[in-house]
Amino acid sequence: MRALIQRVLMAKVSVSGEAIGEIGPGLLVFLGVGAGDTETDAEYLAEKIANLRIFTDANGKLNDSLLDFKEKMAVLVVSQFTLYADCRKGRRPFFGAAAAPEEGFRLYNYFCERINRLGLKVAQGSFGSHMQVELINDGPVTIWIDSKQ
Repeated sequence: MRALIQRVLMAKVSVSGEAIGEIGPGLLVFLGVGAGDTETDAEYLAEKIANLRIFTDANGKLNDSLLDFKEKMAVLVVSQFTLYADCRKGRRPFFGAAAAPEEGFRLYNYFCERINRLGLKVAQGSFGSHMQVELINDGPVTIWIDSKQ
């Protein structure tokens, strides 16, 4: 399972011009589910992301996690199978390493539930839909995590 995490001041996801998920400060997580991923991968990423010390403390250091601000911040999770793009051959990306849609949907929802169980507010995109994502990156802070690495 792969996640591209962006610390944001705000993020919003829309489908057909209608906002379906929106947060103020927090994290925008683009989540890709790979073939062979399991609940263990989702649990690992949820814990890692919630505890990642990428927020500034009173001294201006990156020492605080999302859990330190759970009353003020939230997470927007957007499905992103293209995180599994293999561009080594030709000019058209190959997505064979991504999970089948049914399994991707199941593990995407499981990941969101795990984040929510940690006491964090979660907004979601629409799995499998063509979405528009708006954000104001904070920092910018952008981090890539792969549960297999």
